[in-house]
Amino acid sequence: MDKLSATGIVLAFVALIGGSILKGSGVSSLFGAAAFVIVIVGTLASIFVQTPGAVFKHAMKIVKWVFVPPQQDPEALIGRIVEWSGIARKQGLLALEGVVEGESDSFIKKGLQMLVDGAEPDAIRNILEVELSSKEHFDTQGAKVFEGMGIYAPTLGIIGAVMGLMAVMKNLADPSKLGHGIAAAFIATIYGIASANLFFLPMASKLKSVIADQTRVREMIIEGLISISQGENPRNIESKLKGYLH
Repeated sequence: MDKLSATGIVLAFVALIGGSILKGSGVSSLFGAAAFVIVIVGTLASIFVQTPGAVFKHAMKIVKWVFVPPQQDPEALIGRIVEWSGIARKQGLLALEGVVEGESDSFIKKGLQMLVDGAEPDAIRNILEVELSSKEHFDTQGAKVFEGMGIYAPTLGIIGAVMGLMAVMKNLADPSKLGHGIAAAFIATIYGIASANLFFLPMASKLKSVIADQTRVREMIIEGLISISQGENPRNIESKLKGYLH
């Protein structure tokens, strides 16, 4: 669990609710069915039009990374790569066949299998880099779904406010309805700006950070496998890969 993300979400609600109470508006002033429909439903409508179905489904799948990012232990992975290099150096690349069978990560498994099959270093790099680039692109497209929602929500909030003020203008003859009507009009603005800046945009940035971390680890894996295929000394491989930890 990413404690910072969880704390941030809690503090976002504290800021909204606490601020409303401290300003004397009360919690009830934050609720508005019309504002919700215009801003939240409208934002979803916009993102549905913008996003291919497969990308939207992927975005819903990876949103959990904001709170529970994929577990990665680069130091332990370096240790495994150095161990593989020792096996290959002493017993040959074919000795890694047993390692391939016991590997659960499909990316690592694919790279090790190419080592066992005797693929050239350039071929290994090209194939793995294409796969890495494709995965990074698809994951980033998923993160951009929330970025898009963060762009549309404030604009829809303004639309909601304008629509609310239009309703107020129709009741100018009844002063008793003006205050409530104006307050209700600005709820949409709050929904739009708050949802974008407290939720959607931060979530997009967090996902991009997680994706970047995953990419860096996979780049390290590629470099390690290439070094093994070139027969480099395990100590040199370890020293090289530790540079990725910074």
